[in-house]
Amino acid sequence: MDRFFSIRNGGRWQGYTLACVVLLLFLTAARSYGQSAEATLHVDFVTDTSTHKASTTAPVTVAWLTPQGVNAAIAPPIPAHTYQMVQKDKMFDPHLLVVPVGSIVVFPNRDPFFHNVFSLFNGKRFDLGLYEAGSERRVRFDREGVSYIFCNIHPQMGAVILSLATPYYSVSREGAIVIPQVPPGRYLLNVWSESATLESLNAARREVTVQAADTNLGSVSLVAAPSLLAHHANKFGETYPASPGSASPYSLY
Repeated sequence: MDRFFSIRNGGRWQGYTLACVVLLLFLTAARSYGQSAEATLHVDFVTDTSTHKASTTAPVTVAWLTPQGVNAAIAPPIPAHTYQMVQKDKMFDPHLLVVPVGSIVVFPNRDPFFHNVFSLFNGKRFDLGLYEAGSERRVRFDREGVSYIFCNIHPQMGAVILSLATPYYSVSREGAIVIPQVPPGRYLLNVWSESATLESLNAARREVTVQAADTNLGSVSLVAAPSLLAHHANKFGETYPASPGSASPYSLY
């Protein structure tokens, strides 16, 4: 009986010890999350991969950090919000919108004619159909990804909505990116630009470590490429009708 009691209690103490270790790791990580630092990154664009000739301009780039390991286990929840992407003067405003996953984006039509907003890309696929001036439609972006936004009537209209599952992101200013209030720990770095090749964006993805003090994540080189917004098909996968003077039922709009 004494032997049985000691075995049971030994197992119980092992369980208590394991629980204490897990709790200690959690508290240590939580304490780290109470601290924060700036993570900086520089983005260079090259126009010729053979000579690595730098581009004269720095297109807009978004960088974000996805928590890994212990950071992922205690990452704070990301509150969803409601945003707007306005249709005015045959343009989307803003051209680029970054939103947390789960957020709703409202598409008000402030032009005196019809619009038909749609996206057939992997971020969020939807088709809002025709709707008139003064009305609006809304979409919930419930998954992470890049959504290219178009109008089925006006081929010159194009925008991008980037939905992210992390609060640690920033948009570049002349090639420089500063991501504020990042707790120390391990992260997966991702970058995106509508003016870069998919291959160079994939190559730029890497795991990084943010220190308790401000951390320089170095630089990434992206290969410049024409934007997908420049030439695209309509929602049926067909070429837009020529206008004006075309036989399209939308030519009056």
